[in-house]
Amino acid sequence: MVSAHKVTGTKSRVKRVNLGHRLFTSPRWQRPVGENFILTWSQWYALRNYLKASLWIVPLIALVSEQLVLRTAFALDARVNWIPAWPLDPAGTKTAVETIITLVLSFIVFTFGSMLVAIQIAGGQLTPRIIATTLLRDNVIRVTVGLFIFTMLFAIGVVARIEPNTRGFPLWIVSALGLGSVAAFLYLIDYAARLMRPASIVWQVAEDGLAAIKQVYPIEYNDAGAPVTSRTHLGAPNQILYLQRRSRIVLAVDLKSLIAEAKRLNGVIEFVPCIGDFVAIGEPIFKLYNCGGAIRKRSLRGAVAFGLERTIEQDSTFAFRVIVDIAIKALSKAINDPTTAVLSIDQLQRLLRDVGRRDLGNEQIVDDAGELRVLLRTPKWEDFTQLAFREIRFYGAENLQIARRLRAMIDNLMETLPESRMPALVQERDLLDQAIDRLYSLPGDAALARIPDVQGIGGASRT
Repeated sequence: MVSAHKVTGTKSRVKRVNLGHRLFTSPRWQRPVGENFILTWSQWYALRNYLKASLWIVPLIALVSEQLVLRTAFALDARVNWIPAWPLDPAGTKTAVETIITLVLSFIVFTFGSMLVAIQIAGGQLTPRIIATTLLRDNVIRVTVGLFIFTMLFAIGVVARIEPNTRGFPLWIVSALGLGSVAAFLYLIDYAARLMRPASIVWQVAEDGLAAIKQVYPIEYNDAGAPVTSRTHLGAPNQILYLQRRSRIVLAVDLKSLIAEAKRLNGVIEFVPCIGDFVAIGEPIFKLYNCGGAIRKRSLRGAVAFGLERTIEQDSTFAFRVIVDIAIKALSKAINDPTTAVLSIDQLQRLLRDVGRRDLGNEQIVDDAGELRVLLRTPKWEDFTQLAFREIRFYGAENLQIARRLRAMIDNLMETLPESRMPALVQERDLLDQAIDRLYSLPGDAALARIPDVQGIGGASRT
């Protein structure tokens, strides 16, 4: 995860100083002393996501912890009288500890080698997006590797400090860590085998997507004729802030900071791109309406996190994107795995049901006093339905499993979602019928493809 990049003032006010091959903007070097040492929200966001997705963090913590535990164990060795005597002589003890070191080192090599191979296979057969969104963020893998590192270093420290008067407290700890590492290795193999299954991957992505949907759309939908809020006409903006230095994807926005800044300026701040949009250098980021007073540009640019790749945390459509990518990859002629696509449609149905029951018209954000402060565009119901249906139908409608499963998803959503969600679903159903008419030349196959089936093929008898 890279840190946020800078949003400076209007194009006409940006002064650039060319120093060799680098390009600097003068406002960065005109900040007050000490301001550069205060991390903004976007920098904290980038740091937190980097730590969550970095495999080396837990082993580093294990290295530091091992030194503390090792010294504590030898310091307590002469004071602990309740443990049984160590049964081996010094030569046997050294052999046993060295065996644990060799064993754990083999675990580490095997784990990292297998994980790299698994990441390559999963990225090739499913989608590369799962590497950053699921595999590198899995705490079981990180903690297990940390345990291996801790055990190996602790055993090395013990074998280097064994003396004839050592009573056995550190040695019992080494033996317990060795047995724990063996158990953890066996569990890791079983866990990794389950984790890499397509059903587990799409389920985890859907879980992350549900959390993002709940954060972006916290209010449940009221179908009592819920009005569509029209955008307030604010006139022309009195200032526009542009992206400078690096082109990046918008990952997240700190709404609290934007509301506070708009309230301080007694105006309205519009965040121009959507979460997940790519923004090139020179494109507008903020439009300020009716804002008076000095604008704190560092606060504004620090409220937006940029990166090289989309993340699910605030990007409510990215979970859909990842699952759809898995589905259409499975439907490719090279892989030809429609059952994996059916598993993906299962989770898309789950996500669409949750989205359809939430109020999606939260573009206008007000403060505690009810004053409009921030305009933030978010995906609407049609965006979600088109993302969930169109590409899968385009690549997979010729497969009976996919046509029937899509029909079952449409029927389920039409039965469970509010009436106002129906037009988009009816449109997708009509497009599916047109695709079936075009793709199936035999009337019997076309009739079979129109039967809704939650399993794709095999469960239509319940209909």
